[in-house]
Amino acid sequence: MAMYRKLGRTSDQRKALLRNQVTNLIYKGKIVTTEAKAKEIRKIAESLIALAVKEKDNFTEETIDAKVPVKDKDGKRVKEVVDGKKVTKYDTVQKKIKKDNPSRLHARRQMLKVLYPITEVPTQGAGRKKATKNVDLCAKLFDEIAPKYEGRNGGYTRIVKIGPRKGDGAMEVLIELV
Repeated sequence: MAMYRKLGRTSDQRKALLRNQVTNLIYKGKIVTTEAKAKEIRKIAESLIALAVKEKDNFTEETIDAKVPVKDKDGKRVKEVVDGKKVTKYDTVQKKIKKDNPSRLHARRQMLKVLYPITEVPTQGAGRKKATKNVDLCAKLFDEIAPKYEGRNGGYTRIVKIGPRKGDGAMEVLIELV
């Protein structure tokens, strides 16, 4: 007897499919898929959320000195001439950073094994590389999702049946974060 559903795919295809679905579930909050896929997605997503809840407050805050380039009114870097070369001018600024403790760092790396990187492209700046930004799903898990489920022991997702799909009659469901 199998311990998991094979979903009619080879192992690498199945792993890629589930990683993609879990990434989208965490990013968007809910997705529509088949019942068999949703039950497999639930296992992975709930383990990631449980990991985030466990390691949520396991960090230290530090203040560091960071070098930041000086910019003019147009947002361009200010250059100065040093020894006949143009060099960017920098200011030193105090920044607060979160430094993960070893167990939280390990949890973050475990999450990154499952989650795909997501790049947001705004509708206005489509086609411009500068307008895109990378979404840190681990930070979203730790900072937004984990505090929501702090006092809850499991059951972070809900599966709601929608009905059979028109093409092949497979049962479609909505899987969402509770």
